[in-house]
Amino acid sequence: MEEDRGAWAKSLLGEVSSQVSVDFLETLLGDNPRRRDFQVRLWDGTTWGAEKQPRFTLVLKHPEALSAMFFSPSELTLGEAYIRDDFDIEGDIEAVFDLADYLLGQKHSVGVSFDPTGQLQKLPKRDLPRTGLHCPSLVGAVHSKDRDRLAIGYHYNLPADFYALWLDRRMVYSCAYFNTPEEDLDTAQVRKLDYICRKLRLCPGERLLDIGCWGGLIMHAAARYDVEAVGTTLSVPQAELARKHLQESGLNNRCRVEVADYRNMEHDQQYDKIVSVGMVEHVGEALLPEYFAWLGTHCGLAVYS
Repeated sequence: MEEDRGAWAKSLLGEVSSQVSVDFLETLLGDNPRRRDFQVRLWDGTTWGAEKQPRFTLVLKHPEALSAMFFSPSELTLGEAYIRDDFDIEGDIEAVFDLADYLLGQKHSVGVSFDPTGQLQKLPKRDLPRTGLHCPSLVGAVHSKDRDRLAIGYHYNLPADFYALWLDRRMVYSCAYFNTPEEDLDTAQVRKLDYICRKLRLCPGERLLDIGCWGGLIMHAAARYDVEAVGTTLSVPQAELARKHLQESGLNNRCRVEVADYRNMEHDQQYDKIVSVGMVEHVGEALLPEYFAWLGTHCGLAVYS
């Protein structure tokens, strides 16, 4: 009898969760002019949206999926919900970005159009534990040296094999410059590195500082433009990988990589050019004046960031 009662209660809870989720989707996406382009499929097989040949299907994996995605809606929470398998995408994965833009746009964003918490609180809490890396406990002032070191370690102190899954062989993690769609990533990244070096107008014998690196740029600058280069990073694994590549390439007599916060570097060190690619957002908007002032005092000619 107890088992039957438990099964009945579980079934009823599932039906309620399914209906709450459908109602939420209707409130959230009912006015979307492209709602016929996609479909949402719930964990119990219930579908909402396009009935025939959707460009993609958003698959909600469990009753709490919408809470994970929209209780505190942002690009971060949507991305984390996908990584943690709260939802999946079937079909044209690129097409889902139109939906994401709709959800996060100022005019239609959750929290502006309506308050989602009331509906989402009706959904059950997920019992399964979260897997994977957990965010570190960051202490201290935002963008203080210790806090930045912890944050950088969380993101970048991972095995090189992990990043090698999608980066080029030089492990360059900022955007590549493609001439044609057929071009491979290695070629496109070399073009980007060369573009930066030309923009800096590097000349033989100059001293270059790269703040936040894995070694690819300083190696390219030393090999192609005959400069001496120093790279800095807060990630020990990044530095170790860069040093390995420098040793293998024979450039370690003209390049070196230090594990250092730029704010701790020697004040009397001077460089002809300083480059900082994909780094400014890690500095923090409030500290940008201080950051560029530091660069200016250590650079004789040009800064590229």
